[in-house]
Amino acid sequence: MTRPAGTRRARGTPLTRAPQLADEVAAHLRDLIMSGEIWPGQYIRLDDVARELGVSVTPVREALVRLRSEDMVELEPRRGYVVTPLSQQDVRDLFNLQGHIAGELAARAATTIDPPHLTQLHDIQQALRNAVETENVDQIEQLEFEFHRVINRLAHARKLSWFLHTANRYTPARFYSTDQAWRADMLQRHDALLTALENKNTEEARAITVRHFTDGADRLINHLAKLGMWRPHPVTPPHPRPPV
Repeated sequence: MTRPAGTRRARGTPLTRAPQLADEVAAHLRDLIMSGEIWPGQYIRLDDVARELGVSVTPVREALVRLRSEDMVELEPRRGYVVTPLSQQDVRDLFNLQGHIAGELAARAATTIDPPHLTQLHDIQQALRNAVETENVDQIEQLEFEFHRVINRLAHARKLSWFLHTANRYTPARFYSTDQAWRADMLQRHDALLTALENKNTEEARAITVRHFTDGADRLINHLAKLGMWRPHPVTPPHPRPPV
């Protein structure tokens, strides 16, 4: 999905960009929550997160304050931060919002796109194919983000693009980029979208883009359901992480 690479870190990989540490930590935790590696009801321990990411406790605390403002965690007095409930409808709502905005941007881009930008998109698509073949996950995430960013900029809708960027923070990009089936479907959808853009077919560009996000919602919901998150009495993940 459309989110830049580098938002989620491999375990034990230190974060290095001091001015953005809180953003990086928040993105890492957001990704873990949305992909089901941390479940609703689990506590997030500041010291453990700081140790895992190689940072001090301060940016972790700042990150959790941000996640609290997004209703992803709650602060329980004398107990700490706990992950809030995440329903199937929550997931679908998030992706429907993204799909609606992204679809509108793609439709507008279809009316303004020119040959140089089409060439740029085809070049990115070829680079994506190469990244998929070599299973370069970081590059897949970055190029997928770049592909859609080019389209979004062509829409000349700064505010809509900003709202999409904000909504996309809830997309667990690593979950998708490591999924072989998603990668194959992503390449096919990009090809179809390129055809729609070349033909300046606004409604087809919109529909393809919306399906990109509804498919993403279906995949994530199925994944979380298989983990057992929405069973009547879920306890812990089948392969629980230590509290983070």
